[in-house]
Amino acid sequence: MADPEARRLARRIAARLLIPRPPRSPSARRGSGELRSLPYRDGGSAEIDLDRTLEQLAERPFPEPHDIVIRDRARTRRSVVLALDISGSMRGERVTTAAATMAAIASELQRDLLAVVAFWSDAAVLLELGQPVRPMALLDSVLAMPARGLTNVAFPLQVAADQLARASSLDKRVVLLSDCVHNAGPDPRLWAAGLPRLDVLLDTTGEKDVELGRDLARAGHGMLLPIGSHRDVPPAIGRIFAR
Repeated sequence: MADPEARRLARRIAARLLIPRPPRSPSARRGSGELRSLPYRDGGSAEIDLDRTLEQLAERPFPEPHDIVIRDRARTRRSVVLALDISGSMRGERVTTAAATMAAIASELQRDLLAVVAFWSDAAVLLELGQPVRPMALLDSVLAMPARGLTNVAFPLQVAADQLARASSLDKRVVLLSDCVHNAGPDPRLWAAGLPRLDVLLDTTGEKDVELGRDLARAGHGMLLPIGSHRDVPPAIGRIFAR
């Protein structure tokens, strides 16, 4: 069982976290996207599935609004890899905040395809892309791993590229949670440039490499967001996924 404080922190972050839903598929706007039949909801599609609705009403003499069946276009499903720094420079409160951030993001992305990679001088895939997401189990797994060793930022980007290569989603991205103090392995800028999108949440509470973080985000067509405390996480994540 993970530190109860880490779980409380994850819940506090998640309570303020609002990740925008992905847009409807561009192919749906052209009329070729997959249509789904769904119960009516406020603000939903105005296109009624007449056959299904008549079937529902025939069985209910006093129908409710949810007995009306609408046709709605399927939304794009994101493929997201979270790369979490657990190297020696991230030990203590820093890795706890990073792990809680990861768990909060994971709880919001359960409708999407998610992978989680923890890294130091090596890397470990804690969740393969497309596997069921259990945010608190992931939190426990991360905090059971001691923060140790040097920081090889290139390694998780390589692993993330392999994970995303098997995904068919239009929206593919990597979110890196790190201080970007890269001191082992090849230049990570080369791997960042090969990703569909890379956003960097840069821990600024201690030693950090802002220049590298900025270079990685620029090469990966993403954003660099500084994180000074857990309160900075929800607005930063909102900005990342709004694009």
